[in-house]
This record gives sequence, C-alpha cells and structure tokens, in this order.
Amino acid sequence: MISAIQTYFLNEREDKLGDLAASLILDFFIEKLAPEFYNQGVYDSYIYMSDSYI
Repeated sequence: MISAIQTYFLNEREDKLGDLAASLILDFFIEKLAPEFYNQGVYDSYIYMSDSYI
C-alpha cells in the first residue's frame, strides 16, 4: 500500500513521497476507515446469519 500511495501521489500530484510520509497517510486512513469497515462487517454478518435461519 505504501508503494501504491507513493505512485498515486507521483502520478496525480507530481509529488514524490518518502516511505515515512506514505506510511503516515496510510495510518491516517486506516484509523479513520477501520471502524467503518468493522461495523459494516458486523452488520453484513448479522444479515447473513439472520437470513440463514429463516
């Protein structure tokens, strides 16, 4: 992912990011998005299990 972030910034913004900067951006998105993905997974599991027993 760090490499993908670096490539994106180079292609889209013409800005070269080092490993640390790309890692900090990745950490930011993980921190912000992880709860959303977790909650969606819990919800999807609940729906799946509810449908299985009907």
